[in-house]
Amino acid sequence: MILETRGLSRSFAGFTAVRDVSLGVREGAIHGIIGPNGAGKTTLFNLLSGFLAPTSGSILFGGADITRLDATAVARAGIVRSFQITSIFAHLSVLDNVRVSLESKTALPFRFWLPGARVDALTERAMIILAQVGLTAQAALLAAQLSYGHKRALELGISIAQDPQVLLLDEPTAGMGREDIGRVTELIRSVAAGRTVVLVEHNLSVVSELCDRITVLQRGTILVEGDYAAVRGDQRVIDAYLGGRHA
Repeated sequence: MILETRGLSRSFAGFTAVRDVSLGVREGAIHGIIGPNGAGKTTLFNLLSGFLAPTSGSILFGGADITRLDATAVARAGIVRSFQITSIFAHLSVLDNVRVSLESKTALPFRFWLPGARVDALTERAMIILAQVGLTAQAALLAAQLSYGHKRALELGISIAQDPQVLLLDEPTAGMGREDIGRVTELIRSVAAGRTVVLVEHNLSVVSELCDRITVLQRGTILVEGDYAAVRGDQRVIDAYLGGRHA
């Protein structure tokens, strides 16, 4: 397992949002996290990415304990996340958004005078990433000018620029129409090659298309795990997540 939690819990003023979660994510897999609203999915992501510290339990990445690392250290270690709300620089160009992400992985942001060749190398790499997420033609546009679906694609490109081993995607298709959902689903499948993806997603058709294994949360605990067919047919999931009927 590349990413594991052991007895992970997080409480807020007496309310336990995540309770005793022990999760294992296989290297190279696309692992889905689903569950009804309030199940603890985003809290779990915040714990995995270092934005929250657990009340108890531990997180292991590649066998190393990262439980007490903050978000910056977790990202540097190789776990990068996206958010439900797009997190891009709206008034920079699409190209510059990716280039800034690439720069953050180097010593370049701390230097005022840079050889042109160094900057050109970042631009070349940024354009390769934009091609991967289907935004080559939009490179010169301001990020604010992009459609919502293209903004989510840009966010994916920004995440890829960090060269993560594990990519945490929080509701990547939220608010999208069918065409954008299809495009982003294929992008996720493409960028998952050679890395591990953990995906929180409400759209079960996206989950069924992408995920090798699925963990269902309910009230902060793991309800059931398995492949899509096993999870979809489990009566506990039908009752808790699908309102007591098959879907």
